[in-house]
Amino acid sequence: MTADTARVPARDGRSAAQAFRGALLDFIGDPAELGDAACRYYADGLLVVREGHVEQAGPAQQMLAQLPGDVAVIDYRDHLLVPGFVDTHIHYAQTDMIACYGEQLLPWLERYTFPTERRFADPEHAREVADFFVRELLRNGTTTAMVFATVHRQSVDAIFAAAAKRNLCLIAGKVMMDRHCPEDLRDTPAESYEVSTALIERWHGHGRLRYAVTPRFAPTSSEEQLRLVGRLLEQHAGVHLQSHVAENRDEVRWVAELFPWSRSYLDVYDHFGLLRPRAVYAHCIHLDQKDRRRMIDSGAAASFCATSNLFLGSGLFDLQSAQEGGMRVGIGTDVGGGTSFSMLRTLDECYKVAQMAGQRLSPLRAFYLATLGGARSLYLDDTIGNFEAGKYADFVVLDPQATPLLARRMAHMQRLADRLFLLLTLGDDRAVAATYVAGRAVHARAGSGARDSAHRGQNCLQMP
Repeated sequence: MTADTARVPARDGRSAAQAFRGALLDFIGDPAELGDAACRYYADGLLVVREGHVEQAGPAQQMLAQLPGDVAVIDYRDHLLVPGFVDTHIHYAQTDMIACYGEQLLPWLERYTFPTERRFADPEHAREVADFFVRELLRNGTTTAMVFATVHRQSVDAIFAAAAKRNLCLIAGKVMMDRHCPEDLRDTPAESYEVSTALIERWHGHGRLRYAVTPRFAPTSSEEQLRLVGRLLEQHAGVHLQSHVAENRDEVRWVAELFPWSRSYLDVYDHFGLLRPRAVYAHCIHLDQKDRRRMIDSGAAASFCATSNLFLGSGLFDLQSAQEGGMRVGIGTDVGGGTSFSMLRTLDECYKVAQMAGQRLSPLRAFYLATLGGARSLYLDDTIGNFEAGKYADFVVLDPQATPLLARRMAHMQRLADRLFLLLTLGDDRAVAATYVAGRAVHARAGSGARDSAHRGQNCLQMP
C-alpha cells in the first residue's frame, strides 16, 4: 500500500457519517488573548463527520447516547485528535535541495535554489516531485499549505493536480521574477502577467484549490512587474499573494539600493498595493515599528519560519511584538531552507527562537498558530482551523506514545500543556498516526491503524 492509502476501514457506502473517538483539542481564539478559554479539550471526545464536514464535536459519553446506530465509530482513544496543520510558507520545488550545507540566503539562492528550480522545465519532473511533496505533507499531518512553485507554468499545474487528487486545501502560484536571476528562469512583466492570469482562471476556486500571485521577492522583480502584480490582485478578487520580506540583513541592504525611494523593504510592496488581506509575507524578521504597524493595519500576515531562519542564519522573528500589536501570524516550514516538513519539529524551533529572544511561546499558543492561527493568516478560518460544525473535517491523529522516549515521558505528565510540549519538542512524523482530509484517511503510519468498533459500551482510555 502507498504511504497515503488509508489503513482504517472505509465507511463509504455504509453511512454518510462516521465518528472518531479520542482526546480532542482545538481552539476558538488566540491563547495570547483569551488564555485557557481559547482552548477546547475533551479527554474522551467524539468528532462526528458527515459528508466530509464536521457535524459535531464534544464529550463522547454524552454524544454516544444520541448517535445513530449505523454510524461507525473509529476508535482512537489512546490518541489526540487536532485540526490539520496549516503550513503558511513552503517551496515544493525545493524538496530535493533540503539540507544543503553552508550558505546564507543570497549565495544559497545562487548555489542551490536556482539550479534546483531549473529542472521544473520538465513536466514529468514537476509531477514526480509534486506527488512526493504532497505525500510528505500528509505524512507530517499538514492538510493545508501555501506553496511556492517555480517560474514554469507546468510546475503550478503539477502541484495543483497532486493536491486535487487528495482534495487538499492548497494555495500556490507561479513565481514571477524578471531580473537578478538566471536567464532561463527569467520571465518578463507581460509574460508573468499573462501566464498568471491563465493559471488563475484554470485553478483558483477549483475544488479546494486557491491561487496566490507570487513575486519571489522585491529584488527579482522590476517596478513594472510589481505594478502588474497589483493589477492581478485588483482584477481577480479573492486570490492570495505570497512573497518574502526582511529575511536577511544583506537582502535588506540590497533592496535599499534597488529601491532608493522606499522608506523600507516592506514599503516597496506597500507602494504597489501589495499589503492587503490574504497577503502572506515570509520571515518579517528585520522590520521596524512602522513596518509592523503597517502589516497589522493592512491585514497582511507574517509567516514565522523559525527552522529556515536558524538554518540560514537570518535572524530571530519578534513574536512578542507581533503578538502585542495583533499581527496575523502563521507557521511556515519553508522547505528547503527549512529542514523538516514536520510542523512539530518547526514548532520546536519556534519555541527556541522565542527563548533566544527572551520571549515565551506556550504549548497552547504553538498549537494554535499551527492550526487556527494559520487558517486566520490565510483568511480560510471560515472553512478550516478547528472543529466548528460545518468546517472541513481535516484533522491529524497524534500518538503520544509514538516513540519509547515519548511514552516514557508522557507517563509522568498530567497537564495538557505539558503533554503538548512533549509532542512539539520530542515529536516528529512518527507521532502522526493518521491524517484525514475532508473525513477521509489519506495517510496512516504503518502499524497505527485505528480500531473500528460499535459505539456502545466502551470503556474510556484517556490519553496518558
